[in-house]
Formats: sequence, C-alpha cells, structure tokens
Amino acid sequence: MAKPDRTCAQCGEAVVGRADKRFCSSQCRAMASNQRRSDDAGEQRMREINARLRHNRQVLQRASPEGKTTLKRQVLELAGFDFGHFTHLYRTQKGNTYYFCYDFGYLLLEDEKVLIVNWQPYMEK
Repeated sequence: MAKPDRTCAQCGEAVVGRADKRFCSSQCRAMASNQRRSDDAGEQRMREINARLRHNRQVLQRASPEGKTTLKRQVLELAGFDFGHFTHLYRTQKGNTYYFCYDFGYLLLEDEKVLIVNWQPYMEK
C-alpha cells in the first residue's frame, strides 16, 4: 500500500479530498484553531478584558434592573465590579462623565455614591 501524499496538520492521519485540504476532519481543524488562539497572548488578554466587561455589565444590570438607581460604591465593589474597565465615556454639557459597560453606565457622585443608568438612544421626531 502506498503512503498517502498528505497528512493532517493536527493529528498526522492521512488526508483525503481536495488538494488544498490540510486537516483530516472538522474536529482536527477546530482543535488546531483553538490551539492557535490559546497560544496567542493578545487573544488571551482580549478574552480576559471582554470577560471583565461582561461581568461589569451584569453587575450594573442586576443593581439597576429598572434602568436608573443610586447606591453606594461599596455595593458594586463587593459584587466584583472593576471600575478600571469600561467600553466608553459620555460627557454631558454640564461636565459630568458617565462610564459605560456596553449599554449600562454609571456616574460617580459625592459621598462614595454611584448613579447607575441605562443608555437611552436619541429618538428623532
């Protein structure tokens, strides 16, 4: 029996099919892709940051299901909120800066209080 010309880049098994095919199965292709992504430090860092942003959004959403609430900063900190991670800022004409995690945001107030808001898109008339 002749040795196959091509072998799978992931497991080394024989590859049958198109001339440019590199993997013997979809499973091997997916495993190779997952390994490439896990080896990339930048991808790993991006996943960590996205996980923190999602967690921050969930904390804000749970703390303010109606869309607008004032509470103590410590409540968010105890829930694991990370004030160093947010998706964007919104500055009002009065000079207030709202920090947003996707569609939920907060404004730091006096006396260690935080105003939590839900983004309200501008509606044209």
